[in-house]
Amino acid sequence: MSTMASHTATDFTWLEWPFLNDAHRRLALELDAWCQRHLHDLQEKDLYAACRELVARLGQGGWLRYCVTSGEQAEFGGQHPELDSRSLCIIRETLARHGALADFVFAMQGLGSGAISLAGSDAQKAAYLPAVAEGRKIAAFALSEPEAGSDVGALSCSAQLLADGETYALNGVKTWISNGGLADFYCVFARTQADAGSRGITAFIVDAQTPGLVIDEVIDVMSPHPLASLRFDNCRIHKSQMLGELNQGFKLAMRTLDIFRCSVAAASIGFARRAMQEGLVHARQRKMFGQTLADFQLTQAAFGDMATAIDQSALLTYRAAWVRDVQKRPSTGETAMAKMAATESAQQVIDRALQMFGGKGVVHGHILERLYRDIRSLRIYEGATEVQKLIISRQLMSKDLAQAYEPL
Repeated sequence: MSTMASHTATDFTWLEWPFLNDAHRRLALELDAWCQRHLHDLQEKDLYAACRELVARLGQGGWLRYCVTSGEQAEFGGQHPELDSRSLCIIRETLARHGALADFVFAMQGLGSGAISLAGSDAQKAAYLPAVAEGRKIAAFALSEPEAGSDVGALSCSAQLLADGETYALNGVKTWISNGGLADFYCVFARTQADAGSRGITAFIVDAQTPGLVIDEVIDVMSPHPLASLRFDNCRIHKSQMLGELNQGFKLAMRTLDIFRCSVAAASIGFARRAMQEGLVHARQRKMFGQTLADFQLTQAAFGDMATAIDQSALLTYRAAWVRDVQKRPSTGETAMAKMAATESAQQVIDRALQMFGGKGVVHGHILERLYRDIRSLRIYEGATEVQKLIISRQLMSKDLAQAYEPL
């Protein structure tokens, strides 16, 4: 893989933070070693083939077990009975540092099947989760529509119960669907009650070969990954494919996003760490005006800013994951802070690192050029930065801070 990390020492001191336990520390080190052995030879010329190969490798390595639940008797293939946010973050940070496509593949296996882990029946979990964990089935999360991105309550794709009382007919369009055209199944959110806003949405599992499901358009984006629009033309699915309860799909979508949004922050940190690592190697080697680039105070100040931004982001991210895993309480506000801070900071870190390479940094295929493209979409998907600010503000205003402190 052209984006494999340089053979330089990687900073693992963050693993000592109290948000993590010994199992998390072993996970990070073992995955890092695995990435160095198993990702370097991957060819990305055929995007869809590369994604399938990565799903297979990650499944064989046992890493996809972390993105599904296990069940009480480990019958569903997961590593843990419940999704562990800190493990998801560690894996995404590590994979992102080694290669963006590997991170994408892992993330979509988790996000695409997350609703099944959270709300699926035992039969649904048995039918899909072991195959996801082993890399035998590729998952996708189908929520966004042309007129319903951040405003999920505006969904218009409909699911109508037919006269037989056993079958739903899906009609409408989904867009910006990662793994579109590649996935074996889609977790689709559709309107089951008109004029009910977010209270009239239900989730369904739709297998890719279901008649009436059409790949309408393949979308080519700046950081290549499988992305498409889906069209449902009287696509008929049995009611047993309903995921969770009727008209409770909005809550399920938000629960799923809340878990995996924190891991978006972690992926951003992985990109930023890689950029700083590449910049450090280059600065120590680049000769300028009788000294190295690293000898200039401006360069040293830049690295000071980078390191601080990365640690700030990482602290927010692993705090948010810890709140969910250990304190067992909603981490919506903490996760929004982490996602906003990490993605915005990573963009700045990568930009500053690229600047150190001069013209080389913008040559197509250079690692910094790749990172520059890879990071950009993370500031948009699973809730754009502007949306995160609104979430943080609403969380803050919902607390009665006036009663928490005595007036000065």
